[in-house]
Amino acid sequence: MSLSYKARRRLALFLLLVWLPLYVVAAVTIMGMIDRLPLLLELAVYILLGVLWAVPFKPVFMGVGKADPDAEEQPSETAE
Repeated sequence: MSLSYKARRRLALFLLLVWLPLYVVAAVTIMGMIDRLPLLLELAVYILLGVLWAVPFKPVFMGVGKADPDAEEQPSETAE
């Protein structure tokens, strides 16, 4: 079952406003619990964590910034 455009927009907003901050706090907390890694390895881990959160949600974000494809086109009014 495919999500409608409005449902994808709402889910994308939820993911960005709720899920992402929780994910960041969890990632930083877990990284703080382990011993300090070498600088380049730690940087690589943070970059990997920064990209991995979005991979499962890629279908949700596809096309969200574009016009609603389900909306009926409204005729444009031109001033004459």
